Amino acid sequence: MLLRDSRDLAIQPEIPTEDAVPAGGAPARALAYPELRYMGSKRRLLPWIHDVLGTLDFETALDPFCGTGCVAYLMKAMGRRVTASDFLGFTSLVAQATIANATRTLGSADVDAILSPGAGADDFIARTFDGVFFTAEDRAFLDRASAGLRGLGDGDARAVAYAALFRSCLKKQPRGVFTVSGDLARYDDGRRDLRLSLEEHFREQVTVFNGAVFDNGRANRALRADVFDIDPTSFDLVYLDPPYVPRSDDNCYVKRYHFIEGLSCYWQGVEIMHETKVKKIAKRFTPFSYRRTAVDAFERMFARFSKSTIVLSYSSNGYPDLDILEELLGRYKRRVDIFERSHRYHFGTHASVERARVTEYLVVGRG
Repeated sequence: MLLRDSRDLAIQPEIPTEDAVPAGGAPARALAYPELRYMGSKRRLLPWIHDVLGTLDFETALDPFCGTGCVAYLMKAMGRRVTASDFLGFTSLVAQATIANATRTLGSADVDAILSPGAGADDFIARTFDGVFFTAEDRAFLDRASAGLRGLGDGDARAVAYAALFRSCLKKQPRGVFTVSGDLARYDDGRRDLRLSLEEHFREQVTVFNGAVFDNGRANRALRADVFDIDPTSFDLVYLDPPYVPRSDDNCYVKRYHFIEGLSCYWQGVEIMHETKVKKIAKRFTPFSYRRTAVDAFERMFARFSKSTIVLSYSSNGYPDLDILEELLGRYKRRVDIFERSHRYHFGTHASVERARVTEYLVVGRG
C-alpha cells in the first residue's frame, strides 16, 4: 500500500502557546516546537507524520532516536505517554527539558544563578576553543554558564537551561554545525543570529523553552540509551528514525555537533581529538552507520520491537533500499504499509543541490 502526500508545510510561530488543533490536524503546540538546526530533523514533516500516527491505535510510545525531540513532542501533544531516548548527551537533555519535564520553567532567579556562578567557573572553553569557535566574550560566557548550570540542583531546570544553551550555540554558529572554524566572515550575511552575543541568545532561548514546557497528564520519560539496551516490552508503538547510511557524505552526528555534545558534560569523560582543527571528540560506534552492519542492525531492531506497532521513518537517499527494509519488517509484521511524500532538506545545502530533494517514507508494520 503506497500513499502519497505532497502538501507544503507552513512556517509556524516559534513559541507554543496552545493545544488547539488547526486545520491541518496536528496540535498547534507541536508545530511550534523550537527548531534546532539538526541534520535530518523531521520538524517540517510533523503535519504529515501526525496524519499517519493519527490512523494508529496507541497509548504508549517510544522514540529511541529522538534527536531534536520534535516527533516525541508531537506524540506528547497528542496525549500519549512518551519515552524519548537518544545515545547523545545533548539530545537526551533536550528530551528531558521538553518531553519528560511537565512543569519546571526557569525564572529570573534561576537565570541569575546560572550567570553568576561565583568562583566555580573554569576557563576550559576559553582556552581550548580560542580561534576555533565564537568570540572571547562568548567563550567566557559559556564557561561561566556551564559552572552555573552544574550548580543547579533541579534536574528539569538544568535540562531547560541546557536546551536554551544548545540552541543558542546552534543559532550563533554559521550553518549550525561545528565543522567550520576560524575566520567566519564569509558566512556573515547580516543575520541577527550572528550579531547577538551568546548571552543575549541564551536569555531569549530560556523564554522559548519555558514556553515549550507543558503537562499532558502522562508520566513521560527521557533516557540516554542505545536502542538495543531499551526494554521493548511496554510500548504500543515505536517510532524509529535511525541514522541510516546516506548515498553520499556521511551520517556522523558527533562530527557535526561535537561542540554541544562536549558542552553537555563540559567535556568530562569524552576523548578530545586535539590534533583536529575543531577539537572534535571521538565518535561512538553505531551499526546503522556502515553498509556492512546496517542491514543486520535493522533486522535486529525490528525483531526487538516486534510486539509493538513499528513506524520507521526513512528516506530515498538512504541505504539499505526501501524494498529490503519492507521485506525485513514483513518477517515480523503481518501488515506493512508505506506512506510517501516528497521533501526537500534545507540543512547545509544550497538551492542548486539536487541531493537535498528526497522522498520521505513512513513504513508502518502492525499485526
